[in-house]
Amino acid sequence: MNRKEKELFISGMKDRLQRAQATFLIDYQGLNVDSMNRIRRELRKGGTELHVIKNRLISLASAGTDSASIQDHFIGPCALAVTYDNIAAPAKVLIELSKEFKNLDIKVGQMAGKPIDLDAIKRLAELPGRDILLSQLLSTMQAVPSSLVRVLNGATINLLNILKAIGNEKTEAGA
Repeated sequence: MNRKEKELFISGMKDRLQRAQATFLIDYQGLNVDSMNRIRRELRKGGTELHVIKNRLISLASAGTDSASIQDHFIGPCALAVTYDNIAAPAKVLIELSKEFKNLDIKVGQMAGKPIDLDAIKRLAELPGRDILLSQLLSTMQAVPSSLVRVLNGATINLLNILKAIGNEKTEAGA
């Protein structure tokens, strides 16, 4: 790559990193091409890109972005998984694939400019999907008004039952 191509590449990568919700840095040393292609395919299913970039170029591209928080880890052969939407999806894929490929090593990640270690990535991978979390939130939000309506409805029914009992007593007393 000549200087102009590198500048264009760094500019494009910087744009990707600015749009990214999270990034994960992995060590792929010892993996063959078929394994890397499989990892790329699995990550792509969840809307995540995997980039193998020279450390110097990724360091320049990440300057001024949230990914700058993990610059200290750009050492040795590493690939960067960049996700724009669902943060838990790439964590799940990487954790699952690291069990299958012993040479796949998750170094570190970042979310909103905060570095996260392997333990945090594992906890992130255990979270249910975004759709499930949203449905749980919606059901929780609906539970409060529904309960309020049931309580108010129960009070009204009790009041009607009391009035009916009083009416029955008066009719029995008058007869």
